[in-house]
Amino acid sequence: MNHLEDNKSIEKLTTIGVKAKTHKYCNINDIEHLYEILKSNSLPIKVLGGGSNILWTKDFNGLTLHINNKGISIEKETNSYVVVNVQAGENWHEFVIWSINNGYGGVENLALIPGNVGAAPIQNIGAYGVELKEVFIECSAIHLRSLKNKVFSAKDCQFGYRDSIFKNKEKNNYIITSIKLKLSKQGFHKLDLKYGDIKKLIDEGPVNPHKIANAVIKIRKSKLPDPKKLGNCGSFFKNPLINNSLFDNLVKKYPDIPNYPSGGKFKIPAAWLIEKLNYKGYRIGDAGVHKNQALILVNYGNSTGIEILNLSNKIKEDVFKVFKINLVAEVNVW
Repeated sequence: MNHLEDNKSIEKLTTIGVKAKTHKYCNINDIEHLYEILKSNSLPIKVLGGGSNILWTKDFNGLTLHINNKGISIEKETNSYVVVNVQAGENWHEFVIWSINNGYGGVENLALIPGNVGAAPIQNIGAYGVELKEVFIECSAIHLRSLKNKVFSAKDCQFGYRDSIFKNKEKNNYIITSIKLKLSKQGFHKLDLKYGDIKKLIDEGPVNPHKIANAVIKIRKSKLPDPKKLGNCGSFFKNPLINNSLFDNLVKKYPDIPNYPSGGKFKIPAAWLIEKLNYKGYRIGDAGVHKNQALILVNYGNSTGIEILNLSNKIKEDVFKVFKINLVAEVNVW
């Protein structure tokens, strides 16, 4: 049975590893007990999953619920696809490996994304040309005040680029408890190879989800620091979308600016902007920018959340000053 803990340190519960405490803490392994805790609680609530996309800047005078319910089940199967129900506490990458090992495609480009399954719809996680929304059917969530369960369809989730209704209109109103995805069987899945880095690492012979996942894992490991060795919370900023007029002005000044047309606008790699300002490898105290990937802010050991936040704000200010582009944090700042 789960129990409440007092003044719990969250340092080892988040991948960036800053020091902070929560007044009350509860590890949730099953939904029935989650309901019990919610019924008796009167404190403000924060919901923690894999702890990979969160920057904690101060102690929290409330209750932190750590969602760790497990389970993967096949709800429907045809010749061409399966519908899988995945509990929110499952590790995302482990689920991707489970899918590949069972011969299912659709999430292989999302290998090695840190965090748990419950956060996937909140962020509409994506990588290497693929987003969660492409395989997403629905998710189940509990409303924190009414305690009613609600099922959100893909349309209900209002997915955008690293965005959803859970980051906007319904922010902090629901706890996602499970998700349903539609995965393709071998021979029925369209493999996504639009990113050149993946193509370079694919061996000769037939391409399959397993090969793509291995390529993605290799790329991510070469560029991104392992949070077990160097504290970080993944990509700190979203890649900005800019309008034609700003893009035209920037191209005149920076002919080499990388860009990806997207819905009438241009997506610019945030890492390129940050690196252009010589922030790659920058360090102030124990807060820094990773030497191999400018999009990753790191904790070299004893940085506070505020110090990481101050560094991110300094980067945002300088990017706007030089490029007139507003960087938006992908990380949730608490």
